Amino acid sequence: MDREFWHRKWAIDEIGFHERAANPLLVAHAGRLGLVAGSRVFVPLCGKSLDLHWLLSKGYRVAGAELSQIAVDQLFADLGLTPDVRQAGELLHYRAQDIDIFIGDIFCLDSETLGQVDAVYDRAAFVALPASMRGPYATHVTQLAGRAPQLLVCYQYEQALMAGPPFSISDEEVAQRYGHAYGLTLLARAGVAGGFKGRFPAAEAVWLLQ
Repeated sequence: MDREFWHRKWAIDEIGFHERAANPLLVAHAGRLGLVAGSRVFVPLCGKSLDLHWLLSKGYRVAGAELSQIAVDQLFADLGLTPDVRQAGELLHYRAQDIDIFIGDIFCLDSETLGQVDAVYDRAAFVALPASMRGPYATHVTQLAGRAPQLLVCYQYEQALMAGPPFSISDEEVAQRYGHAYGLTLLARAGVAGGFKGRFPAAEAVWLLQ
């Protein structure tokens, strides 16, 4: 993961990956995670995603990991919350009622620091990493979450048309990275309206890992 690449994106506000509403695939399929009020959902590489707002609005608690302090400061400002900030090893821990965000390298986050996880929602993390990092990442998050169920959203397109990120993730790669730890169910696959960035055809696939 090129830390400077992502720090630069946030510094110059080049954040086309930030969606302007809760992701429709989350809204449509969150129920498959079997959550109840008060369940804690881990969102890796969460940015300032409105998905966190949506999860909180449904009565869930959220935890996130994010590289950029700019993103996390904006997240708490958007939520109207003033976080308590403390050091957690190599990470900064921002917390307020029902929300904990850990700033720094996700690989420096351990399960004891993270705490209870009832489910994982991954829309922007797995697809953001190059192939060489996706295996270690999948193993790390699976261990962090104690094999809690996951909702995983992936882009699929002809990789030769764009270098990424986000990267194209085949069904075979999802099975390769997660099949040893989870049963995999493809919940939906749909074309991206207008193509990817209006340039070429692409699809989004959403998987349930349990």
